[in-house]
Amino acid sequence: MIDFSGSKDAQGSSEKDKWIQKMIKSAKKHHKLCPYFDKKTQKCFIRLGKTCDRDGKFDMCPTFMEFLSSKYDEYVSKNKPLPVDFMDIVL
Repeated sequence: MIDFSGSKDAQGSSEKDKWIQKMIKSAKKHHKLCPYFDKKTQKCFIRLGKTCDRDGKFDMCPTFMEFLSSKYDEYVSKNKPLPVDFMDIVL
């Protein structure tokens, strides 16, 4: 007997990764620096005011990617449609 449960998780993970990359590309179109970065104080709003060590660059930022990952999980758990554009993500 073949167990497909493992492949479903792997496929779901890849869908999640694809969506995260799509949101990063979309965010790049709208923002030069991370939208959650305060230029004046050099702080990250996602990390609740801690200093950003990436100077607002969000391309491969683990904090930004973790935020998008949690948003993906939130939308999937509530059976809501996934946003197509970064600007459609509700905080």
